[in-house]
Amino acid sequence: MKAMFLRSAAAGAVLAGALAPSLARAQQAQADEQAGPGLAEIIVTAQRRTENLQDVPIAITAANAETLAQARVENVSNIQAISPSISFRVTNIATSSANLVIRGLGTTGNSRSFEGSVGVFIDGVYRTRAAAALQNFLDIDNLQVLRGPQGTLFGKNTTAGALLLSSASPSFNDVNGAVEVTYGNYDTLIARGAINVPLSDKVAFRIAGLASTADGFFTDSTTGQSLNDNKTRAVKAQLLFEPSENLTVRLIGDYSHSQGNCCYATSPFVDGPTQPIIDLLTLYQPASSQQFLGVLAGLIPASSMTPTGRKLPSNDPSKFEQTLNGNGMQEIEDYGGTLLIDAQVGEGTLKSVTSVRKFTVDQRDLDPDFSGADIFRYNESFSSRFISQELTYNTKIPALNAEAVFGLFFSDEKLKMGRSLPWASQAQFYWDAIFASLGVPPGTAFAAPGTWTTERMGGTAKSYAGFAHLDFAVTSKVNVIAGLRYSVEKKRGFFNNAFYRPVPTDVFTLLGIAPSPAYDATTTNKALSGTLGLQYRPVDDVMLYATYNRGFKAGGVNMDVNAAGTLINNAAVYNALPAAIRIGFFGNAPAQAPLNPRYKPEKVNAFEVGGKFQYLGGRARTNVAFFYYDLSDLQIAQFIGLRFTVLNARSAKDYGLEVENMFQLSDSLTLGLDGTWIPHAKYGKDTTIDPVLSDSRFRFSPKFSGNATLNLDQPVNDNLHMLARVQAQYQSRQLISTATTAEQGPVTLVNANLGFKLPKTGLLVEGWVQNLFDKTWFTQSFPTPLQTGDQNAYPGAPRTYGIRVRASF
Repeated sequence: MKAMFLRSAAAGAVLAGALAPSLARAQQAQADEQAGPGLAEIIVTAQRRTENLQDVPIAITAANAETLAQARVENVSNIQAISPSISFRVTNIATSSANLVIRGLGTTGNSRSFEGSVGVFIDGVYRTRAAAALQNFLDIDNLQVLRGPQGTLFGKNTTAGALLLSSASPSFNDVNGAVEVTYGNYDTLIARGAINVPLSDKVAFRIAGLASTADGFFTDSTTGQSLNDNKTRAVKAQLLFEPSENLTVRLIGDYSHSQGNCCYATSPFVDGPTQPIIDLLTLYQPASSQQFLGVLAGLIPASSMTPTGRKLPSNDPSKFEQTLNGNGMQEIEDYGGTLLIDAQVGEGTLKSVTSVRKFTVDQRDLDPDFSGADIFRYNESFSSRFISQELTYNTKIPALNAEAVFGLFFSDEKLKMGRSLPWASQAQFYWDAIFASLGVPPGTAFAAPGTWTTERMGGTAKSYAGFAHLDFAVTSKVNVIAGLRYSVEKKRGFFNNAFYRPVPTDVFTLLGIAPSPAYDATTTNKALSGTLGLQYRPVDDVMLYATYNRGFKAGGVNMDVNAAGTLINNAAVYNALPAAIRIGFFGNAPAQAPLNPRYKPEKVNAFEVGGKFQYLGGRARTNVAFFYYDLSDLQIAQFIGLRFTVLNARSAKDYGLEVENMFQLSDSLTLGLDGTWIPHAKYGKDTTIDPVLSDSRFRFSPKFSGNATLNLDQPVNDNLHMLARVQAQYQSRQLISTATTAEQGPVTLVNANLGFKLPKTGLLVEGWVQNLFDKTWFTQSFPTPLQTGDQNAYPGAPRTYGIRVRASF
C-alpha cells in the first residue's frame, strides 16, 4: 500500500504542476507587504535560515501580524483561519487538555505528563505546554505552521509538526509604534500597544502591552452571571544590542496573567440514567436520604423538599445555559526571559538561544460534575519551571556545495502539581441514590461534606540532543537534503496522597478507585530521528520535492492518581479494610502488585511528495503535498475501567492530500482556496487500547476541511483604502470524543471584515464578525464525571462581532 501511495503521489505532483492554473490557494500568508504586481515573496525560517517559502521542501503556511489580526487569530484557539490543516482543542484543564492537531494527528486524551505532538516555539524557545499559546498573542510579527515531523531541526514532540511564532524585533530606524483597541459583543475589550525606541545607533528598546476582558457566552441559568469569562494582562519588553556588524544580542522578557470563571460551563450532549437524580438535586435540597429516595420512587412529592433556588438549564445548546456550583476560578501565569545571541564565527553564524520560563495554573472551587447538583468540588495547582539552551552553527561547506546547520540542545523541566477534592453539600444524597439502585442500603457509602483527598504529583524531564542538517546542491536544479538528530530523554514522575480521609466506607474506597498506590518512577529514551529528501527545480517557478522524515515523541511517566493502579493495587490499605467490605464489595479478591506508570515513546515514519508552483506572471501560487504516515506506539490517555491511564497504540496510518493556492485577481483583490483531504487516519486493530479506539478513525480529524478567502485592499484615493475580507471555513463530519463514538456533523462558518485605512496617517478602522450565521456546533464531547451514560460537550463560539481601531506612528 505504501509503494502504491508513493507512486500515486508522484504522479499526482506532476499532474498538479500541469493543472496548476486551475487550482486555488487557501489562505493569505503574506509575510511582507505586497510590492508591485504579483504576489509578495514569503520569507520563512523552517530550515533554520531565511528562505523563500516556495524554495523550501516542507509544507508551510505563514502569516504576518496584520493577517493574524484580520483573521481574528488572537491566540491558537482560532488558528484554523490560517490553515485548515491545523486545529486546536481545549477543555476544562488547560495544563492537560490543550491539543494542537495537524493533518489529523495530535495528542489523544488528557494527561498532565503529556507533551504535544505539535511543538510550539516562541522566539526559538520550545514551550512544553500548548496551553502557553492560549494566551493572547502579544507583539507577534509572524507565525509559521510547519506540517509533518520536524524532528531533525526542532527536536522531540514534533511528530505532527511545529508552530513557530516570532516577536517583532526592536529596530534602530526611528521611534515608532502602534495602539489598537477592539470592542465587541459579550463585553469584549482588547487594548494593546507597542513602541520602539532607538537608544543609540547600537541599542534599541521595544515594549508592548496588552489588556483584555471578555464575558463568556454561557450564562448561569439561575443568576444570569456570565460563565467562562476571561481577563488578561500581558507585557513584553525587548532590548537589542549590536556592538558590531558581527554580533547581535537580543534580550526578551515577557509576563502574562489571565483569570476567569473557567472552564466548566458546557452544553448537554447525551442525558444518561442519572439525569433525573441530578435534576432533582439541582432544584431541591433533601432533609435526608430516606426522603430523597422516597421522592425518586414516587412515594413522596418533590415539593416536600426545600427548594434550592437553582434553575435547570435549557437543553437547547444554542441557549448556552448552565447551572454550576462554586466560584470556579482559573488563573494562569506565564513568564520568562530569553537571550538570543548571533555571532559571526569564521565563515558561519553561531546562534545561541537561552531561556528560563515559569508556567502556572491554579484552579479553585470548580464544579467537576458539570451540573447544578452540588456533588463535589475540585482544586488544583500546577507549575512548570523550564530551562533550555540551544546552540546552532549555520555555515556553507564549499567542498560539498552544501549549506549546513549543526546544533546542540539541552532542556530541564520541573513539574509540580497538587489537588484536593471535597465532597459538597449533596454528595451523600446522590451516592445513596446510586448505591440504592445497586441494592446497597442508604448510609453505607460515606460522602459527608469535606475534603476526602489531597494529592501531590510531580516530575522532571531532561533532554539532550545533537543534530546536523545539510542541503547539498548537486546541480543547479537538484538538491539533496539530509539530517540526523540523536536525542536522550530522561523523565521522572511521582504521586502520593498527602491526605486521604481514613473512612473505609468512603465512596471511592467502596468503588475500588482510591486510595491508589504511591509511585516514584523514572524512564530514559534514546532515539535517532532524521530527514532525507530530494528537491528538483525543472524551471524557475516550479519546485518538486520528495522527503522522508523520522519523528519521535518521548515516552514518560504518567502523572495521575491512578497511574500505578487502583485500591486493589495498594496492598497495605486494601488488606486493612474490614473483611465485610473486602468480601461484599470486592469478592474477597487478593491484593495485586502496583502497575507500571510508564509509557513508551511515539514514533512516526513520514513520507511526503509535493510541489510548489508560481505562474500567471507571479500572480498565482499553488502548493500541493501528498503525505503518508506510518505510526507506532501512539500515546493515548484514556479512562479504562476505574482509572485514567496512558496506553500505546501499536500502529496507526494517516495519509492524505493538501492543496494551497493564492490568486491575485487584481492589484487589490486576492482569492484563496485551501483544501486538506485525509481519507485515512486510523488506529490499527489493537486489543491493548480501549475498543472504542481500536480500528477507528483519529478523533478531531475530518476527512475534508477547507478555507475560502477573499481579501480586498482597494485604494479610494491617495490617503484612503477600503478593506474587506470574507472567509468560509468548512469541516466535514468528525469524531469529537476520545471515550465514545460521538460525532459532530459537517460545519461551515463564515467570517467577514469591512473597514478603511489611511496609509499616510497610520489609522485603521475595521468592523468584524465571526460565525456570521450563528451556527451551533461542538468542538469536543466527554463522559460527564460520576454520571454513567451522561455526556456533556464544549460548543464552538456563537456569533461574535465588534470593531477594531488601530493607530500607527
